[in-house]
Amino acid sequence: MKPFDPRLLRYAKSVRRVLGVGAALGVLRTVAIIVWCWCIANALATLIAPWLRGEKYGLVLTGMCPRDDIGFLLLCGFAALVTRSLCTWLLETVSSRGAIAAKAQLRSTALNRLDTSYPAADSNGGSTRLATTLGRGLDALDGYFANYLPQLLLTACATPVLVLIVLWADWVSGLIVIIVFPIIPVFMILIGLATQRVQNRQWEQLNQLSSAFLDTVSGLGTLKIFGREQRQQERIRKISDDYRRRTMQVLRVTFLSGFVLDLAGTFSVALVAVTVGTRLVYGDFPLALGLFVLLLLPEVFIPIRQVGVAFHASAEGLEAAGAVFKVIEGKELRALPEAGAADGAGSNGAGAGAGAAGFAGREPGIVVSDLTVTHGSTEESGRAITVGPHSFTVRPGEFVVMAGPSGSGKSTVVGALLGFVPLSGGEAAANCGVSWCGQKPGLMQGTIAENLSLGHTGYDQRLGSEVLARVGLSTLNAAQLLGASGSGVSGGQAQRLAIARCLYNARVTGSDCLILDEPTSALDHTNEARICRLFQELAREGKAVLVVSHRPQVIAAADRTVKIAAGEESWEERPDSDAVGERLAEGAEGLAAGAARIAGRE
Repeated sequence: MKPFDPRLLRYAKSVRRVLGVGAALGVLRTVAIIVWCWCIANALATLIAPWLRGEKYGLVLTGMCPRDDIGFLLLCGFAALVTRSLCTWLLETVSSRGAIAAKAQLRSTALNRLDTSYPAADSNGGSTRLATTLGRGLDALDGYFANYLPQLLLTACATPVLVLIVLWADWVSGLIVIIVFPIIPVFMILIGLATQRVQNRQWEQLNQLSSAFLDTVSGLGTLKIFGREQRQQERIRKISDDYRRRTMQVLRVTFLSGFVLDLAGTFSVALVAVTVGTRLVYGDFPLALGLFVLLLLPEVFIPIRQVGVAFHASAEGLEAAGAVFKVIEGKELRALPEAGAADGAGSNGAGAGAGAAGFAGREPGIVVSDLTVTHGSTEESGRAITVGPHSFTVRPGEFVVMAGPSGSGKSTVVGALLGFVPLSGGEAAANCGVSWCGQKPGLMQGTIAENLSLGHTGYDQRLGSEVLARVGLSTLNAAQLLGASGSGVSGGQAQRLAIARCLYNARVTGSDCLILDEPTSALDHTNEARICRLFQELAREGKAVLVVSHRPQVIAAADRTVKIAAGEESWEERPDSDAVGERLAEGAEGLAAGAARIAGRE
């Protein structure tokens, strides 16, 4: 965990302004501190001088300002104090505003990266982890920018200048500071390593808590039917307690850090105070200079001590920022390749892409050759599913259906064709522009026209009316406003709108290959027949049409059917027989309880 990650400058350009303005304010604040300490020290020494007249005081009274200058010194000191306070306030304001801008830029960059990646590409927790990172995680950067970064800037700007001033004023005090000061960063590094370890665990626990809660809410209906809601309640309670314990560990490290830093700073100030006081007693040191050193010395240690305290408050934000950088840099995502990529509306919409470079010069159409994809392996179970090998072609002018049982890997083959899924072996590409439609309509809040032209600039009214008519939605008004997730139309209408968007995109981009995943799953018999006739018309127009479906009417209308067998499942490490028996017993018990409840209701 770095105190400052240079990637912030790359992905959140507003940070550069924060650093530039912050450095200038830090220098001005440092000058104000020096002026304040000098004025107050000389004013106090001048006021005390009348009670210290005599030869026995040696050098104590040397370098005194005239008594008439006290008013001027106090005025300059007050002005320096106001300047210091104003600089501190401006620095915090600039940092807070920088936090808002930086979070917006990081979120925007990460979301743009997600738009060009496989929609289910997060390999370590799915959408729950991404939501936690881009939501709660980035919000924790407020503490980093508002507290930690200003103190880091003050440490970088003020500390070297103040140490040099102390060394100039009194080389003995300066030497003590130079010897003692490095102890604080050493302790900060050691404690920072401990903080990173406990903070990583706390962050992982937070992600587990978020995932557990989402899983429970998503399956609450099923859990209620089978009487398993209490077990999930216990599970969430256990994960919550683990998160609470992780948080307490972070707090313990924070308190330890504060104690160590305060001890080191207090020890150094006390050591300098003893040496200055001893020399003042023996008359070997001017009073005004001694007071100046004693007033200035705490200011040397305050910024770095505050850095240590603020570091723990911002550790969660830094951890989340690191996760965001992984998303932006594609370390947790599978990016769409430049060749064979689909640059559309994601897995739930329509997109267009160019053919893979490996198939350049071949016959246009869709080509799959010995395609193999392996996915689903986890460290805990060692479970892996292999899809393929599969080989087939869809030539221009053909309407081909890819059929197979649920879970056999049909959508995986489509994902490989679009460049979403990395191949384990073989080749897959469409040697023409691709327009595609996912399993879910993926409609957005906005007008029907905006949904049809998603991904394109402007809306072609003539083309929009044409594609709506072809899917049987000519009665819909393109200006009709849809709500969140496309609310305002029925499920069948939403699915036909997604098909219309695919056609609209194909016309705009000149795509000759259409890939549609379960496009008629929500349609009645009449509308399904209409869509099947549409696919036949598109094939006669010279399009290569590949439809994933297991519906008998769609299969009957196709020119050919490609059968996809169920994926081959393998285990690197199988659970023991007792664990299997226990799981089977729990499943049987749950089924019996659910059947009893249903029977009781009937």
